[in-house]
Amino acid sequence: MSEKNKIIKLAQNNIKMRLFLFLKLPLAFIAGLKIVFISPEKAVVTIPYKFLTKNPFRSIYFAALSMAAELSTGILSLAAIAETKKPISMLVLDMKASFTKKAVSKISFTCLEGQKITDAVQACLNSDEGQTVAVQSIGIDKKGNEVAEFEFVWTFKKKN
Repeated sequence: MSEKNKIIKLAQNNIKMRLFLFLKLPLAFIAGLKIVFISPEKAVVTIPYKFLTKNPFRSIYFAALSMAAELSTGILSLAAIAETKKPISMLVLDMKASFTKKAVSKISFTCLEGQKITDAVQACLNSDEGQTVAVQSIGIDKKGNEVAEFEFVWTFKKKN
């Protein structure tokens, strides 16, 4: 995957990315998700601790954490598909999560499995079958403590 990938370029432009979120993922926009780093292999997405993301227990609501974790894997999936210039559908097939600490500050979710995603997208192109890939995203708080670990299973299939 090249650094000139149109999705990576979009994500690196804060104004264009905010507009994309507003138009395509309005809940992510409202929650304040930000892609703070993206490369072909890695994506980092932050979610703030604020009124709109809090639960009654004074921590970030698990669904808001899930949204940020999913975006860290999903943006890498979009980038891998954009590199092929072929129509490919993508969908989350499964998700697992474990929460190890209360999320009471800005949380950064990191996915380091861009190459694994790219390999699954390429396998999809070379096959008539859909492909699945399981990727991980880890949430870290401001103090460097792990607060959550997510695994998303993505499916990729060529469009007719």
